[in-house]
Amino acid sequence: MGDQDIKKILEKAVSIGSEHVEQGNCASYIPELSKADKHNLGVCILTTGLDKYTMGHTRERFTIQSISKVISLAVALQHCGFDKVFSKMNMEPSGDAFNSLVKLDLTSDKPFNPMINAGAITTAGYLVQEVSFDDMVAYARKLCLDDGIVMDEKVYESEKNNCSRNRAIAYLLQSKGILESNVEESLDMYIRMCSLSVNAESLAGLGLVLANGGRHPESGSRLMDAHAVRVVKTIMMTCGMYDGSGEFAVRVGIPSKSGVGGGILAVVEKSMGIGIYGPSLDEKGNSIGGQRMLEYLSETMGLHMFAE
Repeated sequence: MGDQDIKKILEKAVSIGSEHVEQGNCASYIPELSKADKHNLGVCILTTGLDKYTMGHTRERFTIQSISKVISLAVALQHCGFDKVFSKMNMEPSGDAFNSLVKLDLTSDKPFNPMINAGAITTAGYLVQEVSFDDMVAYARKLCLDDGIVMDEKVYESEKNNCSRNRAIAYLLQSKGILESNVEESLDMYIRMCSLSVNAESLAGLGLVLANGGRHPESGSRLMDAHAVRVVKTIMMTCGMYDGSGEFAVRVGIPSKSGVGGGILAVVEKSMGIGIYGPSLDEKGNSIGGQRMLEYLSETMGLHMFAE
C-alpha cells in the first residue's frame, strides 16, 4: 500500500468519523475538558519503518486521561512485579462504567482490572512508593517519543477540585486493605498522570513502542520489559475501551485504550501505532469519531488481529 493510498484512507476515515461527532459530547464532569471543540478529529499512524501519516488535528494538545493507565501499569509491573501488582486487583472486564464502585463494594474486594479508575488508583498506590511524578513524566516522554509532554495545570486543578467520586473509590479501597499507601498521595499521583498533555502523534509513538515489543523504534533500546508489554497489550484488548471493550474488540480487533480527553491509543502488532484525537464522547466515555475511524482503518487496511 503506497503513501497516497494511506493518505486517502486517512482522509476518508476522518470524514466518516466527523459524521458521528454530533451524537456525543465532550466530558463535562471535569469542567476544563468541556472547553474542547467537539468537532476536532485527528489520526496519526506511525509505522515500524518510521513512516508517519497524519490527517486532521494531530498536533493539538489534550490530556491523556485514562490512557495514562497503560504507562502506570507498565511502571508498576517493572518496579513491583506481576505477582504483587495483581495480588490487589484482577484482570477481568468489569462490565460497568469506568468510575463505578458498585461491584467493588458489593461483590469483590479487588478492582476488576487496572484500566478502570479503582484499579488505576490501586496502581498509583504502588507508584508513590517507588517513583516520583517527575520520573513518570520523563518516562512518558520516552515512551511517547515526545519531549513536549508536561502536566496541564488547568486540567489538573479542575480534576483535583472535582474528584469526589474518585476520592470515595480511594477511601473504599483503603477500607478493604487494597490501597496501602497514603490515600491523598495516591489520588494526587493518579490525577497528575491523567493530566499529562499529549497529542495524537504522541499516542501513535506510544503505540509504536508497544507494537515494537517495548523497544525504541530507532535505537532498538528497550524502554519496557517484554513481559510488561505483553500484559499491558492483553489487558488493553480485553478492558481498554471501558464497558464497550467487547464490542470494540469484535468490530475493530486492535488492542486499544481510550481516555475521556478524546484520545485513543491503538497498537497493531509488529506494524504500527495509531493515535486518535476526537473529544466528542459516547455514553461509555469513548471517542465517537475515533471509534468509527479505527473501525474503518481496521476494515480497509486489514488490521483486525483475526483478519484473514
